[in-house]
Amino acid sequence: MRTRASRTLLLTVSGALVALAGALVPVAAEAGTSYVALGDSYAAGVGTRSYYDSSGSCQRSPYAYPVLDAARVGASLSFRACSGATTADVLANQLGTLGAATTYVSVQVGGNDAGFTHVVTTCAEPSWASHCGAAIDSAQSYIKNTLPGRLDKVYAAVASKAPYAKVTVVGYPHLFNGEECNAGTWFSPTEETRLNQTADQLDAVTKARATAHGFAFVNPVTAFTGHAVCDDTEWINGLSKPVSESYHPNRKGQVGYANLVDDHLS
Repeated sequence: MRTRASRTLLLTVSGALVALAGALVPVAAEAGTSYVALGDSYAAGVGTRSYYDSSGSCQRSPYAYPVLDAARVGASLSFRACSGATTADVLANQLGTLGAATTYVSVQVGGNDAGFTHVVTTCAEPSWASHCGAAIDSAQSYIKNTLPGRLDKVYAAVASKAPYAKVTVVGYPHLFNGEECNAGTWFSPTEETRLNQTADQLDAVTKARATAHGFAFVNPVTAFTGHAVCDDTEWINGLSKPVSESYHPNRKGQVGYANLVDDHLS
C-alpha cells in the first residue's frame, strides 16, 4: 500500500516526465534539415545553360550551388534566388518560406543594386564609344554610400524571419585576368583591373554588413583565381550567346561555389 509520501513522489515524477515530453515534442516535429537559397543570378545558376522550366525568367538551374549543396547535406531546398534580383526584390519576393524551422540560409545579392551588369556591358564597348570609367565610379560610389543600408535591411529581415537558421552570405569573384580573348569586347587591362577592384569593394562591404549581423561570409576570389574569363580553365563565361549567359559562373564555377558554401552547412 502506497504511503502519502510515495504517492506525492510519484505524482511529482509523473508531472516532470509529462513536462519533459511536452518540451521534446516540438523538437521531434521539427526534425529535418531545410535550406532556403536567396539572391540573384549568381545564386540562381545563370551561366550554366540549363534551367528548370518552372522557374521562368528567374532561370534557376539544377546545376546551381544551392541545388548541389542541398543534395550534399540532405536538406530540403526552397530555391528562391532569381535572375536580376536586387535587395528590394529579395525583400519583396524571396522571404516567404523562411521560418523558425529553417536550418540554413544562403544570401547572394548586391551586384544588381550596384548596376554591375550595366558597368560590364559599358566597359566591353570600344574606348571611343565607352564611358567605362564613369560607370565604374558610379558603381563604386553606390557600393560605398548606399548599398550597406540596403544589405542591412535584407539581413535584418532574414534574421527576423529565420531566427534559428545558420546564415551564409556569399560574395562575387574576379571576372578578369588582365587578358582579352573574346571577339566583340574591348576590355583594356586597366579596365579589367578596376572591375576586379570593384568586385573586391563589393565583397568588402558585403562582408562587413554580414559580420555585423552575425552571419558567415564566403569570399570566392581566391578559389576562382586562375579560372577567370580567358584563363585556361574558365569558371566564368566570357561573351556568350545568349548574352545573359555572359560573365556568370558556368557549371564548373557553380561547383566551385558549392565547395565553398557547403563548409558552412553543418
